[in-house]
Amino acid sequence: MAASFSPAVASLVAAASVVGIVLVGVGFTLVVSWALSKTILRGEASAFTLELPPYRRPGIGRILYTSLIDRTLFVLWRAIVTAAPAGAVIWLLANLSVGGVSLATRTANALDPVGWAIGLDGVILLAYVIAIPANEIVVPTMLMVYMSQGMMTELESLDGLRILLVDQHHWTMLTAVNLMLFSLLHNPCATTIITIYKETLSARWTAIGAIMPLVIAFAVTFVTATVARTFFGF
Repeated sequence: MAASFSPAVASLVAAASVVGIVLVGVGFTLVVSWALSKTILRGEASAFTLELPPYRRPGIGRILYTSLIDRTLFVLWRAIVTAAPAGAVIWLLANLSVGGVSLATRTANALDPVGWAIGLDGVILLAYVIAIPANEIVVPTMLMVYMSQGMMTELESLDGLRILLVDQHHWTMLTAVNLMLFSLLHNPCATTIITIYKETLSARWTAIGAIMPLVIAFAVTFVTATVARTFFGF
């Protein structure tokens, strides 16, 4: 996204953005781990055990089974259970109108004040709400609502994306940076949340695992937006 603002140095911007996000992610992982160990996890025993399976000669049947059953069918089932319902919800919001305005647009407009406070907008927040079951549909959902389309779509060129986001919907560098930060720090998808519950069998820890990253994401983007507007005029 950040590369859309500087086409002449797109590769450099993209590379720097990825490196920066990775470093931010590592930093927050260390800080949050330290904070938890000093608070709610104080005194909790921790251990990490890595058990390597015995080496066996590869078998064609086992490879085919693993590739088709454990991988392909699992991914397809996840798409059916999670992504399909999320896609259905955004399709209904985009295609049902009240007073000539789609429910998706109305919902995005209602979320705009919160989005502005954290350097984003209502469309981005709506996309993340819809994408809780599957984060993969965040960008298609944003484009769908921005373009007032009745179905998910994609743009074929970076120039088209820049025109849509920067020229038509007034994205700034603050929007791009905070979108990357929010994407990095926000709550995990529904599949991960379910996995946390299966592993811990604790509603408390599942709630902490889902809500704490979201709170951190809102706090960080709010601070970033406030500083950028106060000192850099965004």
